[in-house]
Amino acid sequence: MNVNPTRMELLRLKKRTTLAVRGHKLLKQKQDELLRIIQEIISKLSNLRKEIEEELLKALKKFFLARAYQDKKSFEASFLLLDTDIELSMGWKKVMNVPLPEYKKSLQGELISYGFANTSPTLDEALKNLMVVFDRLIELAEMEKRIALLAEEMKKTRRRVNALEYILIPELKAAVRYINMKLSEREREVNSRLMRIKDVIRG
Repeated sequence: MNVNPTRMELLRLKKRTTLAVRGHKLLKQKQDELLRIIQEIISKLSNLRKEIEEELLKALKKFFLARAYQDKKSFEASFLLLDTDIELSMGWKKVMNVPLPEYKKSLQGELISYGFANTSPTLDEALKNLMVVFDRLIELAEMEKRIALLAEEMKKTRRRVNALEYILIPELKAAVRYINMKLSEREREVNSRLMRIKDVIRG
């Protein structure tokens, strides 16, 4: 072992071992919590995808019904009159010290700005359904990005946990054992010398 077998070194290594064990425990807890959060998001993600599919199907059905009510030209003209601006902004919030994105949508103008004389109420409903799908898609993108970032953090945490568990802590413990063994040998040697000196003095 490439260590200096002294009592000072022994104390230093014992402190390092205690810190490494404590750090390992904390990182293991972090790893477990990250896994729990990821599993929770994945569970929500599955339900959200189903909701998006249902809402999208609903919107498409209503678009087809609205198209059937109008002729092609007036149907297409309805969309030329739409005056809506959608802005998407992004913020961050920290979970387990990992910055996760938060997307926010802001709507300017009216969603329905065409005349009602030549359009079907089904078209209004279709546009509203489509807006619901859009909101859900934003939520889906947010969740998927969060999973990617949390998974990356978990990978780093797992590497640190493994490095402590299988490399650093065993090495430190081995070094402590080695120094203890060397100090015990020295102590036995000193005792042996003292016994010999006593024998010489008595003789």
